[in-house]
Amino acid sequence: MIRFGPAGIPLSCKGRTLKDGIEDVHNLSLNALGIQMVRAGVYGRYPDESEVGTRLRDVKEGFVVELERDGELISNPDTVIEEEDGLIYMSSGITDNFGELYEIGKIAKRLDVSILLHTPYYMDLGSNNELTESCIDSIRRAATIVNALDGEVVATNLGLYTGKLPEEDIDANILENVAGIMDWWKDNKIRPKLGVEITGHQSVYGSLEQILDLCDSVDGVVPVINFPHHHSRTNGSLAEPEDFLDLLQQVEPYSDRIYAVFAGVEHSDGNERRLTPIKKGDLKFEPLAEALCTLNPEATIISSSPLLEHDAMYMRIINERVLSKRVAKALKEKKKAELAAAAEE
Repeated sequence: MIRFGPAGIPLSCKGRTLKDGIEDVHNLSLNALGIQMVRAGVYGRYPDESEVGTRLRDVKEGFVVELERDGELISNPDTVIEEEDGLIYMSSGITDNFGELYEIGKIAKRLDVSILLHTPYYMDLGSNNELTESCIDSIRRAATIVNALDGEVVATNLGLYTGKLPEEDIDANILENVAGIMDWWKDNKIRPKLGVEITGHQSVYGSLEQILDLCDSVDGVVPVINFPHHHSRTNGSLAEPEDFLDLLQQVEPYSDRIYAVFAGVEHSDGNERRLTPIKKGDLKFEPLAEALCTLNPEATIISSSPLLEHDAMYMRIINERVLSKRVAKALKEKKKAELAAAAEE
């Protein structure tokens, strides 16, 4: 099954909450939703008397995502709060409080809408400085959020080449930090996958080769194909169905489902300039639809086009059209073969 959905609450959605977005996606006959995690400020406070003895997930005042106890950060939402704990909350959560995520996740399951979350786009896991620690924390908090939503993937970028460190040192730091994140992932029994996205600029870590090497090196990491980014990095390499098929086949062995992002794009010199509606630019969806119908994978494709849900619906329609033509052609050929066999009798 191939799922399609927008990268954010649909533009046509009257309500702007996550629950509204999920319901609107379902009403548009789409079945996936990408959420953008903002780089919200994180603050601490002590629990009040009514919160002591309750679970972390039951805190109603603010989006409390973890607590600090004896200098250690604890992310398990079922942890019982003690008087001396420090509650860590985000100033801008995706819901009013963490506990709401569980009910929203149930709604998404009932409506058959898969949830993906993208961490803040500016990430730096290569410099090993104070920002790196903040970025690692963002990935961990995203994992805790998606786990509560019973979602599928935390997608992220990993870093850029700043010139302050040799590229090989940045690559080594990224590998070490991702391995550490996955150790935490397993220790905390996080169900969703950690997806690393192809990036759209030469100065940013995230070519297809780098990501597949990382997936080979660290268990539990899966690739996320960002088609406009890959198209930009490779100077417009995605033109024919065979180009898309080759890319899909390289990624398919790493996960039981392919996760991808699609939009139109303007690019030059191996770098993305800006995303566009799918019908503009030289990256077309029809060849991808042909490749998908050939490979027939399990896949989720998120529209990052400025038109969001409009282009998600456009992709679904084009994919169904290509599939219908193939089925009709196969039936026609079968009928022709049957008539030829009957004539020979």
